[in-house]
Amino acid sequence: MTQPAPLLQVNDLKTYFTIGTGGPFGSGKQTLKAVDGISFEIHAGEVLSLVGESGCGKTTVGRTLTQLEPATDGEAYFNGTEILSLPNSQFRPLRREIQMIFQDPFASLNPRLTIEQTLAEPLHIHKLAKNRKEARVLISETLQLVGLDPKVMDRYPHEFSGGQRQRIGIARVMILKPKLVIADEMVSALDVSIQAQVLNLIKDLQRDSGVSMLFISHDLGVVRHISDRVAVMYLGKIVEIGNRLEIFENPSHPYTKLLLSSIPRIKPGRTKVEDLGEPASATSPPTGCAFHPRCAIATEICRSAQPEMNELSETHVSACHNISQLLGGHA
Repeated sequence: MTQPAPLLQVNDLKTYFTIGTGGPFGSGKQTLKAVDGISFEIHAGEVLSLVGESGCGKTTVGRTLTQLEPATDGEAYFNGTEILSLPNSQFRPLRREIQMIFQDPFASLNPRLTIEQTLAEPLHIHKLAKNRKEARVLISETLQLVGLDPKVMDRYPHEFSGGQRQRIGIARVMILKPKLVIADEMVSALDVSIQAQVLNLIKDLQRDSGVSMLFISHDLGVVRHISDRVAVMYLGKIVEIGNRLEIFENPSHPYTKLLLSSIPRIKPGRTKVEDLGEPASATSPPTGCAFHPRCAIATEICRSAQPEMNELSETHVSACHNISQLLGGHA
């Protein structure tokens, strides 16, 4: 049976930034390759997690797909429509279907608006409520959906805890019934005790609504809980993609193995990614494989040529020159 076309198809996405003042003659300007030619897809009802260290480009991917940052090159097809080249006037109607949950639930809420006003705003923008009465009904239903009492809709963001504010942020997204949600480190600003509650909530909402999700996180414990598939990102590039079991039980890329070794556990003596020092700068990435300066099994070809993606199964690919050497073991 032919698999349905993906909801989102990203091809060779690049997002570069020019940094530095440049001086009187433009000298000193550098190009930061935040996202450097990545490709992936997300199917309807699927959760794809994008993981990697801070600064690897994960957040820029989400911001580029929502046109908060302009793409330098590449394509992204959402429901068959190429969205990166759309002018804002044509992309605006798609914002209802492509929504983003941000990391800081306080900074993403307008402190001057009540919760009712915050949730009513997207309803009015997308013409989903004819009047205030109809909007209040939808707001009440959505607040209950995320575990909040509808009576709180007359209160302001500062009157809520961090976990409650993130629930409000989730409500603002889900009230539009989107097809794709991009969640950018959505629980990293919350206390550990609250993270599990919010994660379980978003997992239940995703399952019940069938919404697709790009879940951006550096926390592999969180990723394991919520993902269908996982894409591992390093210095602007994706180095491995596989389903949850393939990544967590049979990782193939040296970087993926090191990330998994960094998950806190009572097992001393394991090499962790932080033991290898800082990654190279995205303004001057290494030649060849970007990970080779930190890789214990790097060879000469790793220093000179970028590796191609190797297909390990129908759902598992990995970009490593020494893949045959790695297939047998874990970090």
